[in-house]
Amino acid sequence: MSGAAKQPTRRFCLTLDLKDDAALIAEYKQYHEKVWPEITKSLKDAGVVDMEIYLLGTRMFMIMEVDSEFSFAKKAKMDLANPKVREWEELMGKFQNALPNASPVERWQVMEKVFELGK
Repeated sequence: MSGAAKQPTRRFCLTLDLKDDAALIAEYKQYHEKVWPEITKSLKDAGVVDMEIYLLGTRMFMIMEVDSEFSFAKKAKMDLANPKVREWEELMGKFQNALPNASPVERWQVMEKVFELGK
């Protein structure tokens, strides 16, 4: 069916820390109350169907629902070609404190599922 929304087929959970600074955390939250439209478009264009971010102290947790065409490699390539996404990522880097095993480019780290009630 042409034009129909792609159905989510997979879920990814990712984590990242924010810098331990109340003013920076408040500013980060303000940016996420009105995410730039170019950013939400880039997410949808890459196959992200839904995304939620939760915060406790400085620890963030992201849930991504993605379609069957999504891949992190494809998303990274699209991001590199999009100046507005690169600008957003550089700005967000001011607030974020990557986990020890993260690269400077891939600050969000995919988490391993260790339990599912329905299985």
